[in-house]
Amino acid sequence: MDELKLIADAQRGDKKALTELIKNYEQTVFNFSFKICRNKERAENTMQETFLSMVKNIGQFSGQSKLSTWLYRVVANNCLMLARSESKAGFISFDDEEAVIDEKGIADWKVTPDKVTENNELKEILDNAIQKLTPEYRIVFMLRDVEGLSTEETAKIVELTVPAVKSRLHRARAFLRDELNKSFQNE
Repeated sequence: MDELKLIADAQRGDKKALTELIKNYEQTVFNFSFKICRNKERAENTMQETFLSMVKNIGQFSGQSKLSTWLYRVVANNCLMLARSESKAGFISFDDEEAVIDEKGIADWKVTPDKVTENNELKEILDNAIQKLTPEYRIVFMLRDVEGLSTEETAKIVELTVPAVKSRLHRARAFLRDELNKSFQNE
């Protein structure tokens, strides 16, 4: 079913349409929540809060942006509130899996154990650097450089101006570059 029709039906109180929208965005919302919150339990809580907000406020969705943009904004706000409410957040790696498995679920035998170790070390260094970013910078970095959204889309989601997004992204990248350089110089 067409997304615009689903949204219109959900706004009129159609629970099946609302359920279908949630189903369509469940994985996207969870993935983004996990990338920002960096913890499965927090990501699940953020996902629940996001869909609860969607259920309560779908009538206020104007359609001036994509529904995904609106949901990213809700996730970002929920993650920021969670980060602010916790004195010290513990984060986990982007990818806790050890095995190298392709998109079809088949092991990639071309990757050698030393390459896996090297990749895991690089991921750990990058994770540690990203962990040090403030949530405000982390969200902008994740939206632009991980999710691949445009500067304009990111600005709508985090409710900032385009220049402010560019500034935060520049600072986040510079910080990460410095952190990575420090890590490589210490080896």
